[in-house]
Amino acid sequence: MSRACLISPLAAALALLAGCGEAQTDTVSRAAPDYRGIETRLLDGDLVNFHVTLAGAGTIDDVNRYAECAAAQYTLIRGYGFARHVRTNVDERGGVWKADAVYTISPALPGGIKKLDAEVVAADCAANGIPMV
Repeated sequence: MSRACLISPLAAALALLAGCGEAQTDTVSRAAPDYRGIETRLLDGDLVNFHVTLAGAGTIDDVNRYAECAAAQYTLIRGYGFARHVRTNVDERGGVWKADAVYTISPALPGGIKKLDAEVVAADCAANGIPMV
């Protein structure tokens, strides 16, 4: 046998023991975002602009979801059932996230890729404690 294939009993035992330790998890507890407000501006007929701000443990997903929740509730307030995402610009400085989002609102399911059923989204936002307009 070649020397490279020989493993001492001590090395084998250490290798086995190394795998027997308690599993470590990288679970990080994340605080809820601090929702700091929504500004809504009707741009033209069915085109609406939303400015949302959050801080704390927020992420880009949190700020996008906050804008979506604002759009869903606003759509319902205006008596419509659907919205279509046009664009969202996001900025983060010093842990404060801001989104400038634009949606169209409509009574019927719009075309496009990013559309939402306002009633379903608003219910989900309420269930998850995300503020709306």
